[in-house]
Amino acid sequence: MAEISAKAVAELRKLTGCGMMDCKNALKDANGDFDAAVKILREKGMAATAKKADRIAADGLVDIMTIDNVTAMVEVNSETDFVAKNAVFQEFVKTILKTIIENKPQNVEALLACKASGCEGTIADELTEHTYKIGEKLSIRRFVIVEGVVSTYIHGLGNTGVIVSFVTDVAANPAFAECAKNVALQVAAMPVLYLNKESVPANVLEEEKNILIAQMQQDPKMANKPQQVLEKIVEGKLGKYYENNCLLEQLYVKDDSMTVGKYVQSVAKELGGSISVVGFVRFDKGEGLEKREEDFAAEIAKMVNG
Repeated sequence: MAEISAKAVAELRKLTGCGMMDCKNALKDANGDFDAAVKILREKGMAATAKKADRIAADGLVDIMTIDNVTAMVEVNSETDFVAKNAVFQEFVKTILKTIIENKPQNVEALLACKASGCEGTIADELTEHTYKIGEKLSIRRFVIVEGVVSTYIHGLGNTGVIVSFVTDVAANPAFAECAKNVALQVAAMPVLYLNKESVPANVLEEEKNILIAQMQQDPKMANKPQQVLEKIVEGKLGKYYENNCLLEQLYVKDDSMTVGKYVQSVAKELGGSISVVGFVRFDKGEGLEKREEDFAAEIAKMVNG
């Protein structure tokens, strides 16, 4: 059997991020062959991924990257929030973002098949390897690609990510950048479903009208009013619905005397140009995912009892 030097173990550990004993054992199994040892560790990583497949990954982070005129946002999940602070995990997320921008895949499945930016293997290979390195189940949940003029915002350590898209002829003006930043902050602070009134689907609007009419019919003061009168009242009440659910109809958080739409118009007027908000995307980390419930007492008991 080939003698395994401490230097070889250290080099393998630096390359793979695996533990010292794991690296030493892999080199022993590979009879000192460095490439074979890397393969062994990767194979163990695949086994580790399989063992973790039924675990819940609802933490992690949301991150954003812009290169030239292309912006990507991705949510990568882990089992605990501790991993979000891990530099190796954070760098892996950056690699995913670069890969998304370089390849513009259609979905997560296509992304996993892409060659990872700056790496030899695919994103799927890197995901397996990082699952082994970090020791938790990792998964790429979703991503979005936006081209053109945007403003972005990340809240906290990747808890919420926002991209807002604009069409404007004053993009180079610092005052526009400030305006765009404020709109992105608004989206992060006051989540909404739609961009403007026109974006609300007809079936959603009809359902909201029916709910409002039903509420008024249960009110003794309103029940005897003709249907057409109730519908006119409903039209007035829909203003509140738009305010609560449409970005441009929301009251601007820094000056509630105007809506977000009016705020953007006022900045455009000051700059002598045009600014239109044409879309937005917001990712909340772990949104809608089942959270893992910790039972530390049971976990410690399990460790004690072997």
